[in-house]
Formats: sequence, structure tokens, C-alpha cells
Amino acid sequence: MGSKMRRGRYGPSDSCPETGVTTLSVTQLQVDHHTAGCLSGETKGTLVNSGNALSRSLPELDTGPQGQPILVQNKESPEGWAPKLTESSPITKVYKRRWIIVTLFCLYSMSNAYQWIHLNIIANIITKYYNASLPEDRFQRETTVDWLSMIYMLAYIPLIFPSTFLLNKKGLRVCALAGAFLNALGAWLKVACISPDRFAILMFAQTVCAIAQIFILGLPAKIAAVWFGPNEVSTATSLGVFGNQVGVAIGFLVPPILVPNSDSLDQIGDDLSIMFYAGAGYMTLLFILVIIIFKERPPHPPSKAQMLALQNVHEEHYGRSLLNLFKNVGFDILTITYGVNTGCYYAISTLLNPIILDYFPGHEESAGQIGLTIVIAGVGGSIAAGIWLDRTRTYKGTTLGIYFLSMAGMVAFTFTLDLSLLWVVFLCAGALGFFMTGYLPVGFEFAAEITYPESEGTSSGLLNASAQFFGIILTIGCRAMINKVGTLGSNILISGTLLLGTICTGFIAADYRRQEAGKEILDQMDNVMQIEISEKESEKSRIAEPRSRDNQI
Repeated sequence: MGSKMRRGRYGPSDSCPETGVTTLSVTQLQVDHHTAGCLSGETKGTLVNSGNALSRSLPELDTGPQGQPILVQNKESPEGWAPKLTESSPITKVYKRRWIIVTLFCLYSMSNAYQWIHLNIIANIITKYYNASLPEDRFQRETTVDWLSMIYMLAYIPLIFPSTFLLNKKGLRVCALAGAFLNALGAWLKVACISPDRFAILMFAQTVCAIAQIFILGLPAKIAAVWFGPNEVSTATSLGVFGNQVGVAIGFLVPPILVPNSDSLDQIGDDLSIMFYAGAGYMTLLFILVIIIFKERPPHPPSKAQMLALQNVHEEHYGRSLLNLFKNVGFDILTITYGVNTGCYYAISTLLNPIILDYFPGHEESAGQIGLTIVIAGVGGSIAAGIWLDRTRTYKGTTLGIYFLSMAGMVAFTFTLDLSLLWVVFLCAGALGFFMTGYLPVGFEFAAEITYPESEGTSSGLLNASAQFFGIILTIGCRAMINKVGTLGSNILISGTLLLGTICTGFIAADYRRQEAGKEILDQMDNVMQIEISEKESEKSRIAEPRSRDNQI
């Protein structure tokens, strides 16, 4: 009749010798369902409903199938809720192959991110080579080249939700094959673009690569949940995201080295040919490896939580979830401010080549290295922000502080370009990347807090769609400013936009719904245990009374 509670996450299961009921970890606490069965109907309902909510209350359990509730509703039960049980000795196992799977994903995610920026970091060279097939007007010509980057943003907005639906319905392998195939196809189409009159083919090839990203960006959390044990999920997800960032860094660094500026179009064409053929060969190899190696799921689930999630994935009313999110004023503001901040990052990345060359003519390689600095510093910022949030849980304060520092970093970057000191530009670019990229995971976590219990996948999709939308608007606006006013005007526009975003962030209420839900559930579980202890003590007293009377006699 006693209760058992143990620390741990998805720990080993136990079976009650009287009922055969399996003890399953709910979250960081494990509760014996034999105990729940011995409690009153009301207390049992509190305990089991608590377990259901707790499975959504912790950030590390919110991604992929492992974030699904372990205890599911059973309408046939008189009390309304009951744990759905499996065989008494379920098999769970983690396989070494999981590291091959996540590494392979990182490699082709990296290759797709590389293709996003590898043309725009040498935008002046691309404009020179394809000038014959570009508009005559300067603004239209340069904006057309900018669309090689913006097409990634445009494709994301309408396709993210169908791709999420496909991932849920068809699974990992189908999406991985689609992404790897389109990525390789786009790379080979670029090989056919080696002629100054074929810019239209180049844009079509880049569009194919942009569609490929839709089948890539949503996979890290799913791969982590399906293949990795509960203590490895966060690490695996981070590795998947890290591969994308490395791809952007390589996209900044390598093209200026492979395709240096030249007065000879033939030489530029030869250099582009080498870059395109190398990329196509590498991405074809990755596609072949995905066909051979990438599997839908392991033979046995990596944890009991994943095993039950595969059995008990519940249907969610997508339209109702969207409506609830739109009704949340705090989330509406965050969607706009997140889009503004990330859109500024996209605009800077796309226009980094003309911004740097305006102050440092002939320094195409330096422009790429500055982009590399922004990305590497951003990875450090993301890690630091994650550690800080884990320790403090101060989501609004952290979001507001990082937003303000992003704006300050942009102001410093803007007004130090005139100093003509490259090392100062590198330093300011590093500070800008540290805070601006560090904001990305903080924004997602803040959204998860203020929108609980809505799906994080839905809220994240809306945040990303907003980022792509503002990325397009800000890139076009900054390009117009560069042409009409100058680079300084463009940078001031971005700084002012970040200032406005900082002010708006201050109006978001610190409504930490997920934290409050977790506290309430833990309080309910404490009350359940106190009731049981009281019942146990009362029972001991009743047993002790007859013995005392016998001793007196």
C-alpha cells in the first residue's frame, strides 16, 4: 500500500507483485500506479492528470514523440483516466547506429545551409558574371541577386506546415530522402548554369535547394526523439542544429576563396564550375548514403517513453491550436519581435558582401571571414543563453536583455566601419553575432512558456514564418537604402528596427504558464503523498489499538 517515489528521468520500471501494474516514470519523479489504484477516485484523477500535464511541462520533453504524455485518457475507465500498459517486460534499447544517423543528417543539413549563402557572399562576382541575363536597372539587378538568398525565406512560409504534416504522416526516412534528393538535384542544376546568360536556371536551382530545406529544418528533434535515449535527446537535437550553423559558416568562408574576383569572365566561370561540381559531387554522395544508411526508426524504441509515445500519439486539433495562439496577445507581440530580430540577421547575412566592400573594396575574403565570425560567435551565444536560462528561468528578462544588446552590437558595428580598422569590425561583428544569434533559442523558449499548453511545433513554425517574412522585407528595404542613401543608412535602418523591437519586447507579459503548471502539478503530487501518509498512519493506529488493549488485559 506504500508509495514509492524516486528521482530520475524515464527510469527502470517496476511491477507491483499484487496487481502486476508497471511503474512508469512520469517526468523527473516516478509514481507507483499501485498506490494510485489504492487511492480514492478523486485523488487518483489528480495524480494521473498530473502525470499527463507533467509530460508537457518540462522543456527537454517537448520535442518529438518523447514529449507526448505517458499517461493517456481511457474513456472506458470508470474514473475517466488510467495508464495504458504494455507487456510486463518491454524491450528498450539504444543502438550505436544512432550516432551514424545524426552525423549523416548533420552533414547534409550543413550542405543545404551552405547553399543558402554561398552565392550572396560573393554577390558582386555573381552580378558581374551573370550581368548579361540580369535587369539593366542597378537596383533591380542587385535585388535579383539578393533573391538567391531570399528564396529560402520565401519558400519556407507556405511550405513549412505541409512539410510538418508530411513528417508526421510519412516519417523520418521519407522526409530525409526528399531533402537529400532535392539538395543534390539543386546542386547539379547549378552545374548547368555556367554561362553568363543562364541566371534564370541558377535561380531555379536555388529554388529547388530552398524547397529541400523544408524537409531538413524540422528533423533534428524528431531524430533525437526516435533514436536517442532520454538523457541524450537534448544533445542530439543540438548536434542537428549545430550542423546547420556550420554549413552557414562554411558558406561564408569557402566561396570567396574558390571564386576570387577577376576581370575575366572565363576565369570566373571556371572557378564557379569547380565550386558547383565539388558541391554537386559531395551532395550526391550524401544522398546515396541517406538511401543506404538512414532508417525510419530502430528495431526497438530507445526508452519506455518513446515506446508508449509510438502507441499513444494523440490527435491535436491544429486549427484550434492556431486560434489559441493568435488570441494570446503576448505571443502575437513576440511573433513580431522575434521576426524583426531574426529578419535583421538574415538581412545582414544576405547583404554582408556589399556592406563590407563599400568600406573595404577588394576584401571579398574578409567579408566571408566576418560572416564566419558572426556565426561562430552566435553558436557560443546560443550555448551561453541556454545555460543561463536553465539556471535562472528568467525568460522575459533574458529575452529583453539580449534584444537590447543585439541592438547595441548593431550600433557599434555601424559606427566602427568608418574607422577602416578590420580588427575592430571583426570584434564588433563577433559581439553582434553573439547576441543576435543567441536570441534565437531564447525566443523559442519564451514562446513555449507563454503559450503553454499549446504545441511547441506550432508556435515555432509561426515564429520561423515571421522571421522569413521580415527577412524578405528588411533585405529589400536595406538594399534600397544602400542604393539610394548608402550603407550607413541601411545599417541605421537595421539599428532602428532593433530598437523598436526592444521596446515592443518590454510589453510582453512574463506569463510563465509552463513553470506555473509544473509547480501546481508538483504541489498536487505532494498533496497526494500527504493523503496517503495520513491514511497509512491512521491504519497503523487502528492496528496498534487492539494490540494495546490485549497488552493491558
